[in-house]
Amino acid sequence: MEAVIVFIALIAAVFGVMYVFYTTRNKERMALIEKGADASLFNTGKEGQKGSKNWGKLTLKIGMLSMGIALGIIVAAIMSNAGILDEDANYPAMIFFFGGLSLVLFYVIDRKSK
Repeated sequence: MEAVIVFIALIAAVFGVMYVFYTTRNKERMALIEKGADASLFNTGKEGQKGSKNWGKLTLKIGMLSMGIALGIIVAAIMSNAGILDEDANYPAMIFFFGGLSLVLFYVIDRKSK
């Protein structure tokens, strides 16, 4: 029974965050339009131009983060089997370390591409 309540609470929380995000965004846009801002300000780009470039960066970032987390799990398992670190602290430390390292590497790659 507790699992059902937790699942419903999770769904409600996600819906609540999405609702607040979209209503706030709409209010901000309406306020800008009322003040005379150009409505083309809200266009994120046409198909095949700006949007696909951002999509590629996001995909690269998520892929690098996933690979960093996987590498962290592998290194943590090796270190646990070798007895180098305690298993309780080893897995979270290596996951965060390699995940963060992959995001820093993405930042360096992104800066060099500009």
